[in-house]
Amino acid sequence: MNKTPLVAAVALLVALPALAQSQLTVVNFGGANGAAQKKAYVEPFEKSTGTKVVSVEYNGEQAKIKAMVETKKITWDVVEVESPDVARGCDEGLFEKIDWAKVGNKADFQPAAVTECGVGAFVWSTVMAYNGDKLKTGPATWADFWDVKKFPGKRAMRKGARYNLEFALMADGVKSADVYKLLATKDGADRAFKKLSELKPNIQWWEAGAQPPQFLVAGDVVMATAFNGRIDAAQREGKNLKISWTGGIYDLDYWVIPKGAPNKELSMKYITLAASADAQAEYARNISYGPTNNKALAKLDPKVQALLPTSPANSKDSLQFNVKFWADQGEELEKRFASWAAQ
Repeated sequence: MNKTPLVAAVALLVALPALAQSQLTVVNFGGANGAAQKKAYVEPFEKSTGTKVVSVEYNGEQAKIKAMVETKKITWDVVEVESPDVARGCDEGLFEKIDWAKVGNKADFQPAAVTECGVGAFVWSTVMAYNGDKLKTGPATWADFWDVKKFPGKRAMRKGARYNLEFALMADGVKSADVYKLLATKDGADRAFKKLSELKPNIQWWEAGAQPPQFLVAGDVVMATAFNGRIDAAQREGKNLKISWTGGIYDLDYWVIPKGAPNKELSMKYITLAASADAQAEYARNISYGPTNNKALAKLDPKVQALLPTSPANSKDSLQFNVKFWADQGEELEKRFASWAAQ
């Protein structure tokens, strides 16, 4: 009996789900970041693999990932998460372990980019920003940011304890290298809240990354803490917004794969492309976030490099966000902040 047609039919049936599955859902924070990812990662991946990438925007809700993993109904393949979430999610078993042999040589990456469950996607920074049309000379230090006599007007700050307590200590004269050591003590936390209280009547809170540039352009505030990429996007639109990099706090976002996601192999292919030097260089040209793959830097011209949080000039007095500190003490400090803000 000739089995060939049967074998061919079986082969076709086996191939059908693979064809039908050739779709990948990638979740990110949208905005200018999402647009840069589309150019640098999504379009090249679709072209090279024939896979359709569906982009989903979210606001970092870990609870959604947790619910998917627990109910085993996973509709997300690759997710961009913030640094506190990559460690916590890994501990809670929400993410697949990363096969670094597929991604590349760990030595090519920034040390912070290499974790058990996540691959560093980019380096971003929370910085001081101001409107160059309104201020000829902007703030050079956090002490300036706090100085309402020298710079009258409102300040926009992200609503929460994270970053603000660090900034308050730097405004109070603490060196960036000593901030977390001091903040870990009761006296240090008290000192940070006391310093924040000085500025409180002049603070306008923000919650979404798009707000600081909007507030600055509208003249609602004289300066703001902001994600450097959001200021970069406004500059690209012709707005005269400026960044002061002194004492900026830099951090990484990461790529993760939810535990039990059906397209694990395809997801790893996407992450590998997004971690490559060429793709990361293209991403940095589209938004001023620093590559985690050090080999990408050589592919960028000096003008682009000068705008990144990772450039030597911009990072010389910066502070790396301390994930471990905020994992250990964050809950307590955020509770204290919430009751302080409500007073």
